[in-house]
Amino acid sequence: MKKLSLILLVLVTIFSFWNCEKDDICAETTPTTPRVVLEFYDITDPTTLKSVTDLVIEETTTNTKLVANTSLPTDNTNRYLFNANKIYLPLQTTVNTSVFNFTLNQGGANEKIDVLTFSYDRSEIFVSRACGYKTNFEITNPNQLIGPLPANWIQAINVQKTTIDNENEVHIKIFF
Repeated sequence: MKKLSLILLVLVTIFSFWNCEKDDICAETTPTTPRVVLEFYDITDPTTLKSVTDLVIEETTTNTKLVANTSLPTDNTNRYLFNANKIYLPLQTTVNTSVFNFTLNQGGANEKIDVLTFSYDRSEIFVSRACGYKTNFEITNPNQLIGPLPANWIQAINVQKTTIDNENEVHIKIFF
């Protein structure tokens, strides 16, 4: 009887582990919703990258500023200042339009603001049970991102790729 109880206990234990599933953990390397990759170029030499100075980007619907330096506290204005030639811009995943204020030389005497409006179609793609869905974008207004040029500081825009499905390539070049 003891042997039968022991065998029954072992079998119950084995069967209980048999039905376990793998942990649903989304790996850090799993592709997620891509951002638009912007590069800035010198208008006088279109092949030369040019860094923006004290650029603040604010999404107008939510009044949310993009963070340039996550190591700074939220009340530090330098947290939101971009000084780079490449920026990753997140689009909204719940609507088909995102509008951004691009303020160059924020707080300086030469402060200039341009507004970029992205209209796009969205497609949700199932990644996995652990990761859920990601959204890819198709820009529908490549020639109308900004009003009539020249604007305040942006002189030209060149849309390199209208399909936003990864962050490994430049989607838009901005010349100033």
